[in-house]
Amino acid sequence: MKLTKKRYLTGFLGVVLVLAVVRLLFPGLARGSQSAGDPLTDGQTADAKPVVCADAGADVSAAPQGVPGRAHRIMGVSNYNTVFPDTNAVQLAAAQHWGVSPVKDRHDAETRKKELVYMAASPYYHVDPLRQSIPYLVPRAAVLLNDIGQAFFDSLHVKGIPLHRLIVTSVLRSEEDVSRLRRFNGNATENSCHLYGTTFDICYNRYKTVEDPDGPRRREVRNDTLKYVLSEVLRDMRQQGRCYIKYEVKQGCFHMTVR
Repeated sequence: MKLTKKRYLTGFLGVVLVLAVVRLLFPGLARGSQSAGDPLTDGQTADAKPVVCADAGADVSAAPQGVPGRAHRIMGVSNYNTVFPDTNAVQLAAAQHWGVSPVKDRHDAETRKKELVYMAASPYYHVDPLRQSIPYLVPRAAVLLNDIGQAFFDSLHVKGIPLHRLIVTSVLRSEEDVSRLRRFNGNATENSCHLYGTTFDICYNRYKTVEDPDGPRRREVRNDTLKYVLSEVLRDMRQQGRCYIKYEVKQGCFHMTVR
């Protein structure tokens, strides 16, 4: 049979129509071949590991490790106990070197204003209601705490995470506070680093969201994600020789003393 122009066009249109129907009925056939051969993009490798990012909110037991040089990544630390191992003995030596002589009670603290500074008002952190400590630190420790809070803000901003303030749970303790604390907490040490105004605790499982009360509600961020970011900041501060840090599991805080 002779192939005429009319027959060719009729056959061609028929094939196109059949393919169009197949694509509509089975869209996966078209995507399957493309995804199998897609080249890796954005610096990925075939065995690249997932990384927690600002919007991920993944439920993981430890902060995953990412690829260096990638923007907006949350690296965390490899192991909290290993990265923040500084015992009470180590911190006590620094506290006695940089701190004040132990404060007897709250009245005594009020008379020590030349040695201590009030630290309960800051845009970078929130101080919990204090029942066993007083909101005072030596200037060196107050600067450290403020720098940690500011660095935490900066890190959240760079990673695209809504701003949150840190929560400080314990600061300067008087001898009276320590004596009272030891009555119901057998783990409390009599010669506490908190006696010297050099030591404070930052909670790692609670944070204060920064938002406009009259504005839109900020999106929620998992506490684990914020903890990863905080651990990065504290690791850097410790590596710079600015503080000693102990990861406290039962108390749910980072216990740190200025250096």
